[in-house]
Amino acid sequence: MQILLVEDDVSLASGLVTSLSREGFIVNHVESGGYALMMIKTDKPDIVMLDLGLPDMDGLTVLKLIRQQDNELPILVLTARAAVEEKVVGLDLGADDYLAKPFEMSELLARLRVLERRLSSQKQSNIVIGTVVMDTKHQQVQVNGKIVDLSRREYMLLKVLMENADRVQTRHSMESRLYRWDEELASNALEVHIHHLRKKLPNHFISTVRGVGYTIKMR
Repeated sequence: MQILLVEDDVSLASGLVTSLSREGFIVNHVESGGYALMMIKTDKPDIVMLDLGLPDMDGLTVLKLIRQQDNELPILVLTARAAVEEKVVGLDLGADDYLAKPFEMSELLARLRVLERRLSSQKQSNIVIGTVVMDTKHQQVQVNGKIVDLSRREYMLLKVLMENADRVQTRHSMESRLYRWDEELASNALEVHIHHLRKKLPNHFISTVRGVGYTIKMR
């Protein structure tokens, strides 16, 4: 799951990137509203976490402009503005959720999981396809009732495929959910992850769509 964090407080942003990365999210950070709007056009994230106190324009203006571009993109507003009136304005402009600073990480994660479930074709915390069961709440995968040891990126890759079962995922879309913009990756990195993942899953669980990407079919 790729998150675009729009936050001008570099210290706070750094802490959020670190904490959310540990939870399996890919977080790209920008410090201004203008840059956020540009990146949403060129490399659309799954979720936007938007601070309202930005240096170049008011966050509510950014929210309004995002909604003019995309009416479906989930937006979680993070702000120190705690007045009810501010929340009402933000929600009326199209924010999906509102979290006042300071906040507990556990609450942020819970709200992100809700937005994540809305995006997924699978609405439950347990995704079951054949003999493979993924528990997204506890980040565990079982095959034939036994827990499988997956690396963080293997888990993230499998999660993308299982949440979007019967939909072909392109190489670019999967790489964007495994790596941040500033991370270097080898040309065959995705194929290596798929290779290791297939060894831990039932035969033919992940299908290759030649020249396009990969998919998992509902059984």
